[in-house]
Amino acid sequence: MSLPSPPAQRVVALTGATRGIGRSIAELFHARGDRVVICSRSPRDPSLPEGIVHFTVDVRVRTQVRHFVEEVLKQFGTPDLFVNCAGVSRWRPIDAIDESFVSEVIETPVLGTLWGCAAMAAVMKPGGSIVNISSLAGKRGSANNSAYCAAKFAVNGITQALAKELGPRGIRVNAVCPVYVETEQILASLSEPAAPAHGQTVETYLATFAAAQTALGRLPTAQEVAEVVYFLASPASSAVTGQCINVDCGTLPQ
Repeated sequence: MSLPSPPAQRVVALTGATRGIGRSIAELFHARGDRVVICSRSPRDPSLPEGIVHFTVDVRVRTQVRHFVEEVLKQFGTPDLFVNCAGVSRWRPIDAIDESFVSEVIETPVLGTLWGCAAMAAVMKPGGSIVNISSLAGKRGSANNSAYCAAKFAVNGITQALAKELGPRGIRVNAVCPVYVETEQILASLSEPAAPAHGQTVETYLATFAAAQTALGRLPTAQEVAEVVYFLASPASSAVTGQCINVDCGTLPQ
């Protein structure tokens, strides 16, 4: 029996999608014919495909997120998929965490996910899908990573709670939990003094991690993460909700 095909020209909205995993997701859906609208705090990257529409939004501010969703509705119609991808990965020991670090590392993904889901839940129709980009750090802790782990554990909790809350309305909510993905942001973060590379080059650390910690002996790519999101947005995953799916090449089998 063949699986149902996704509807033509879906409306896909994403936060934090001008770089890294978010950008890979946006470009994948755009390449496959969907209408893609993204937002970020940073200005539009000129290298983004012309057909991807961009708004400047700080997802920590609820009114800005509401305005973004209103603009998506006005210009494109009701979103079929909403992806919360805004977030920052940073390492810092507990005695060095301050309010600005909390605002960046915790408030961006947690408030962004809450406000995004709230705005979307008010307009999304049955059959819609929300995917939150979390992390393997949302399932296990690591040294100098308490703020980021707190944020991603929260994203997983929001995902599971809203799957129960929105499920009766026909809206599915899932999360994707990647391990290290070699994006510009993660490479920069791993170069910080408190990061787990501990004096190694980032390249050496990631190669050692992949060889010792993963089942496949390699790390996932941003494209592979995007493909999992594509699946979670498709009719093929119509019975999948409330799941926080590892994309980790077997680092944490569950």
